[in-house]
Amino acid sequence: MPEHKKPKKLPIGIQTFEKLRKDRYLYVDKTKYLVELIDAGSFYFLSRPRRFGKSLTVSAFDALFSGKKELFRGLDAEEFFERAEYRASPVVRLDLSQVGAHKGFETLEDGLKLQVIRNAERHSVAISALAMKHAQTAFNELLYRISEASGPAVVLVDEYDKPVLDVMHDPEKAEEARTVMREFYTQIKALDASLRFVFMTGITKFSKMGVFSAMNNLKDISMTDRYATMLGYTQDELERDFGLHIDRAAEKLGVSREKLLEQIKDYYDGFSFDGNSRLYNPFSTLNFFDEQAFNNFWFETGTPSYIAGYMKDKKLTVDEFRGRGVSRDFATSPGAIENATAESFLYQSGYLTLRPGVADDYSLDYPNQEVLTSMSRLLTENILGSRSEAESSAQNMKQCLYNGDADGAVQEFNRLLASISYDDFAGAAAKTIRLRGYKMDAGEWLYRSTLLSYLIGMGLDVEAEPHTSGGRADMRIKFKGRVWIIELKVAQGGAAAKKSADEAMEQILGKGYAKRYGNAIALSCVIDNEKRAITEYRTRGGNVE
Repeated sequence: MPEHKKPKKLPIGIQTFEKLRKDRYLYVDKTKYLVELIDAGSFYFLSRPRRFGKSLTVSAFDALFSGKKELFRGLDAEEFFERAEYRASPVVRLDLSQVGAHKGFETLEDGLKLQVIRNAERHSVAISALAMKHAQTAFNELLYRISEASGPAVVLVDEYDKPVLDVMHDPEKAEEARTVMREFYTQIKALDASLRFVFMTGITKFSKMGVFSAMNNLKDISMTDRYATMLGYTQDELERDFGLHIDRAAEKLGVSREKLLEQIKDYYDGFSFDGNSRLYNPFSTLNFFDEQAFNNFWFETGTPSYIAGYMKDKKLTVDEFRGRGVSRDFATSPGAIENATAESFLYQSGYLTLRPGVADDYSLDYPNQEVLTSMSRLLTENILGSRSEAESSAQNMKQCLYNGDADGAVQEFNRLLASISYDDFAGAAAKTIRLRGYKMDAGEWLYRSTLLSYLIGMGLDVEAEPHTSGGRADMRIKFKGRVWIIELKVAQGGAAAKKSADEAMEQILGKGYAKRYGNAIALSCVIDNEKRAITEYRTRGGNVE
């Protein structure tokens, strides 16, 4: 392949700007935002989900302030070096992803001291033994010595909240970690007159994390419109910079370029930090083009175990958050992590995102199919008790769907329904139907939403309430050439259940829900609210008229 036709290397796992540029990896140019921030102010905070490009941005700032002009050749920030007032500055860079608090106070202190030592060595300054007794005094002396020797310093902090997030489920350790971090960050505020620029990143923006009480001069740009697309890939950037990769993937998958773009958009696009702009997750996008296959890269490679545990402990369902209205304060001032609502915690962690609001400023949704599928899978694992049980059930269900086996499909549905801890989930169900104004009881909503999540979590092509000329069926499933149309009813057992099963099938047939699918299988199911199981069902296979 000619060199000009060869796609650039994909920077999977590359978080060092210098390596990325010197080794000629593909880079989506975001450097204009760096210059804009420098021109506009001096102290900034930006929160974004994990693996969204925060570390690479910090590394790019490091290179820019360190005067590595050659790395910016051909990029928007190249002009920054041509300014008459340009000057390099000493950079103090702290990577707190390498600092842990799970083993207690001393481990956290030692980790912070190591960060100080590495920066002192970088700038050839000495930290006194007295200052090294405590992390905060060592950091204070580091900033003072560097600024005294080389002029106002730049401070870059990556993953500021990681030490506290590590121990968030242990209140005593979390408070201890916050105290240490608060005293550490206070040194930045104390020496702000000796600093040229400060940029801090993290996943969350909960209060009492240390940084915001210690540094009230930080400008939070996490939801600022002009910086909404500073990290992540826009649609235009994807099509402009990944052109050859798109063509190669389309050829490999046997689809048109336009069709592939639709599929990529559905699966990996959708993160929004202002309610309007939509962004692709960089990690998933890069891995998709590398493997040329749709997988849940962002979620499955490093999903913190606390998300699975959090969902299980809080008895969270998936559908309860979709479309929920929230105010701007929900995102900008989430309060203390101990008191955070489930939707606030999931939004702060990146598992929910913002959409334009109706009655409120914004509404919540899952960013894309990758996150929705993965969260749905977690719910199924929590209900069935383990990943192995969930995988076993999914394999059985897929086999039933492929074979047109309605009896087996109902059996797997009942396996799930029997495992639901109704009392634990009833509160969320009641709250959801009240907020959404649904005309159904809590049990009906819980059964429907759980079965839908179960199917979505398998990675199936599932549509809830698909529109037809005759109305809306409850579910439509497409799997390996077969189409299933499912109608669900809830009844109080006995004759009522039998009658409801007949009526549901008549509804499918009479309203023509399946007419557009020549080989559709119709399945009407009645869930007995007392037994919490499908006790009656009807099926019609082949050509459903």
